[in-house]
Amino acid sequence: MKKYLLVIALFISFEALAQQKPQYTQYIFNQYLLNPALSGIENYIDFKAGFRKQWAGIDNAPQTSFVSAHWALGDNQLWSNALTSFPEQTGNPMDRNYMQNYTSSPAHHGMGVTVVQDKAGPLSRIDANLTYAYHLQLSNSFNLSVGAAAGVSSIKLDVNSLVFPDTQTDPAISNAIVSQLRPDLSVGIWLYGARVFAGVSAQQILSQKLSFTNSDNYNTGKEVPHFFATAGYKFFLDDQIAAIPSVMVKYVQPSPVSVDLNMKVAFKDKIWLGGSYRKDDSFSAMAGFNIGKMVNLTYSYDFTTSDLNTVSNGSHEIVLGLLLNNIYKVPSYIKMW
Repeated sequence: MKKYLLVIALFISFEALAQQKPQYTQYIFNQYLLNPALSGIENYIDFKAGFRKQWAGIDNAPQTSFVSAHWALGDNQLWSNALTSFPEQTGNPMDRNYMQNYTSSPAHHGMGVTVVQDKAGPLSRIDANLTYAYHLQLSNSFNLSVGAAAGVSSIKLDVNSLVFPDTQTDPAISNAIVSQLRPDLSVGIWLYGARVFAGVSAQQILSQKLSFTNSDNYNTGKEVPHFFATAGYKFFLDDQIAAIPSVMVKYVQPSPVSVDLNMKVAFKDKIWLGGSYRKDDSFSAMAGFNIGKMVNLTYSYDFTTSDLNTVSNGSHEIVLGLLLNNIYKVPSYIKMW
């Protein structure tokens, strides 16, 4: 029998459950999901679609699907910049020669859209957001962008999936609110150059009341902000192999601070391998490769290190990327490091 009493107690009172937004492993490949300031950072339409199955082997464990796309605004904002003078002129963006000839982007605007569906037990949510960013040219080598995302979150409770130990319906569920719509707002800042990137962002900054029942005992739940800070640096092992260590710190009250340590090794513009460690949670292995000038595919597997490892077979995540309107035939992502 599915024991949902504990699940309902946790999800109805959201103060007891800090992590309300989905968790990702491949954010180092798609920082845009966590920070709207990356809107329009590339010279093409950056489209991605992904799926994450967390804690495989556990019934009704979280599952997340997403699609995202973002692009620069204006016909001539980035096209004439030296960033696009490759591969013949300056080499591919994964080699040392390109780094030596790197020129920051001119000031420009960017926008995008994200749609994320997340389901865990009897609860599901869809977050849909429009994003905007302005990219300021700080110098010949660095840009600073600021961005925001605004949209709505549709949060639903599947009462029919609830099973109780006896035949009586729990009083807290008898008048359940099965669906609700809430506004959503995120902000972020992103600093980037040829070899370095750093950013901070905050998701779900509007503190909205969130309850699935009219009962006075279970109506204190609310959405809580999610804060992210990340930074990384690229250095070369030789002329065509780059290593990119990075770190991300996440804070969601009242949970402890979460720290991720990542390492990605890129081989020219063809393939990359990576690993990640999330304190008190998991180790992850990642791999990705590019197909022609338009398609890339990445996969990650999380080895659970928390107490859930006795019942979980780990977490899987796969992401498909498309470089649309790639008129300069970029062989790989430039600013995804």
